[in-house]
Amino acid sequence: MTTHNLALDGSGIDGSLYIDVTDFARDTPWLTEPMSLYTSIGIVVFGVLIIAAWWKARHENSATMAAVLVAPLSAITAYLVNDAVKWVVEEPRPCNSYPTAFILEKCPPLEDYSFPSNHTVVAAAVAAALFLVSWRWGAVTSLAAVLMAFSRVYVGAHYPHDVIAGLVVGIIVGLVTAVLLGKHATTFVEKLSDGPLRPLFAAAVTPEQSQDSQDRRSASKR
Repeated sequence: MTTHNLALDGSGIDGSLYIDVTDFARDTPWLTEPMSLYTSIGIVVFGVLIIAAWWKARHENSATMAAVLVAPLSAITAYLVNDAVKWVVEEPRPCNSYPTAFILEKCPPLEDYSFPSNHTVVAAAVAAALFLVSWRWGAVTSLAAVLMAFSRVYVGAHYPHDVIAGLVVGIIVGLVTAVLLGKHATTFVEKLSDGPLRPLFAAAVTPEQSQDSQDRRSASKR
């Protein structure tokens, strides 16, 4: 018979708040399906936001394109760091401490630890990285990340402190990764923009746009 070392008992931190949120989920049946869907496949939303930012960045400079391209790397790095934290802390899922709570997801095995939330970390890392693209992209993605964090508690998968920690870890690791890789990524984009892969990094310039650019240069010399 094996024993499980409870390195962190999250129920003593904000277990009552967790119950309040899951009770809220039980009392809002009209919201359970949308929240369950978002918490399950919502990460796809962040992939779509990165693709949309990439498409828009094709009309911007190399630094902007580079900031978009490092966003997935920021998410991957944050996930790996977070997974390491999980195995150090070894906090059991709240469904193990509150087996009668209203939960919308099947309770994971004991080895699937709770602190911090992987979903939230990835979402927050993408949001932090996209803030380096523009505040608009960062703001939109941040709203999606906060919703992801709430959904993880709503469906009963995590304690509130799990998702708060996930936001913090995701923001810090995502931002640091994006900043550290940004300069190298810019050089990478500039090199590839001069080759056959240019359409991936820069939109084609129409004759009208080219003429407009020449007119602006001519006007500036007068």
